Amino acid sequence: MPLNRPLVTVVRAGRHSYTAGQQLQQHLAKSDQILDPPSKFRNYLVLQEHDPVYTVGLRTKEYTAADEDRLRQLGADFHRTDRGGLITFHGPGQLVAYPILHLRQFKLSMRWYVSTLERMVIETCRQLGVPSATTTKDTGIWVGDHKICAIGVHGSRYVTTHGIGLNCCTDMRWFEQIVPCGIEGKGVTSLSKELDRSVSVPEASEALLSSFASVFKCRLQDRADDKPAGGGEISSTIK
Repeated sequence: MPLNRPLVTVVRAGRHSYTAGQQLQQHLAKSDQILDPPSKFRNYLVLQEHDPVYTVGLRTKEYTAADEDRLRQLGADFHRTDRGGLITFHGPGQLVAYPILHLRQFKLSMRWYVSTLERMVIETCRQLGVPSATTTKDTGIWVGDHKICAIGVHGSRYVTTHGIGLNCCTDMRWFEQIVPCGIEGKGVTSLSKELDRSVSVPEASEALLSSFASVFKCRLQDRADDKPAGGGEISSTIK
C-alpha cells in the first residue's frame, strides 16, 4: 500500500459523557495544529459510545427550555452543538465516530467529505450483512424508511469535526421521544434489528475501520501503541 496515503490515528475512547467526548474532540482538533502546515496535521478517528444524550444542530431553534427539561427527565443529557443537522440521540449501543481530518490531505471539498463518509457507512453496513443500507434525499443512511445511521458534521479551516452515530444494539425507545433529525413519518433501526442478532459496538467498530481505510484511501494506526488498527488497508507504524 502506498506510504504517501494520509495517516489517521485511531482513538478508541470507550464510553463517556457527551461533554467528555466534545472536550476530547476539541483537544485533538486544537487550533495550534491547524496553524501548522496541513501536511503536519495529525488526523484522528475517534470511536466512542456516549451516555444517553439528545443533541441538536445549528439549524434547530424550536427546542425550548421546557423541551430540554422533558428530555432530561427521561435520564438523558441535552446539548446544543455546532454540527449540521437537527435533533438526534446518542447512547449505549451506538457507535459514534468522529473523523478529525485536515481535508488538504484528502480533497478540499466538504461535499466530497460528506459523500465519502456516507459511502464509508454504507460499506460498513454491507460488511456486517446489511446490503440495503443507502442514502436518500434525507440526511443519514437508511434501510427502507428507517434510519440506521445519523450524520452531522462541522468544518472549520478545512478541519472536520463531529461525524456519525451508527445504531448497533441501541435501545430504540429513546428515539420515541423525538422526531429524529426532524424527519416526520419515518423511523429508526439498528444493525441488531436488521440482522435479528446482537451486533456489538466493538464488532461494528472493526468493520468501520476496514471500510474507513478503504473508502478514504488512508492508513490507520492505533493511538495507544501506534500499531495498525482494524482491517483493510492498514499502515505499518509511521508517526
